Amino acid sequence: MNQSFTKKIDTNTTKLLAFDIDGTLFSSEEIILPTYQEAIEKFLLSKHSKIIPPSKDEIIEQIGKPVKTIFQNLFPNIQEKDRDTISQFVLEILCKKIENGEGILYESVRETIYQLFQKQYTIVTASNGRKPYIETILKTHGLNNYFQDIVTLDYHTIKTKGDILDFYKKQYNLDGSQILMIGDRSSDRDAALQADTHFVFTSFGHASKNEISNFSKQIDSIGELLDFL
Repeated sequence: MNQSFTKKIDTNTTKLLAFDIDGTLFSSEEIILPTYQEAIEKFLLSKHSKIIPPSKDEIIEQIGKPVKTIFQNLFPNIQEKDRDTISQFVLEILCKKIENGEGILYESVRETIYQLFQKQYTIVTASNGRKPYIETILKTHGLNNYFQDIVTLDYHTIKTKGDILDFYKKQYNLDGSQILMIGDRSSDRDAALQADTHFVFTSFGHASKNEISNFSKQIDSIGELLDFL
């Protein structure tokens, strides 16, 4: 695995755009804490046990990691089956909130994705989130018809976001130089390094200060993709 991005993006050969979702196209930051609180309350009603809910900052710190890792980090002292139960409650509540119009689609996302689709790029997702969550966001905001593939972790053959990018390389017969991984967290950077693709860093997402120092290109709004693609 290379440890830095040394090749310039060649827009003449770029074919596939792999988008992270949360922190890149959409933000769940405003709804994530009440979602976890509701999920934990629902869990406690059935279990009659005590769990200290994580803080909003603790949850935001985990965004971008694989779901099982998130819940292991947030709830290290409970059994895996109980973590899985809370995780499922979080997913169900979160999807319902998004369907009700909660959460934030970042500025100019619809217009940008539509124009990239018109330019005939292959547009896919590369997210550690679960498929129902991704599909709910895309469908609610009228983006689902522009995305050709939604590949998610199965924890068997696809264990990391880098594996997702490797899948796309094989699926579309591309090499890494023809792919842009577009995201906001170190997991997106690491995925691009693993799969030897370019990495476009979205500085407006959930990354903490100094989390990202190496990238192929930085953008400060999603619409800036159209400045060079």
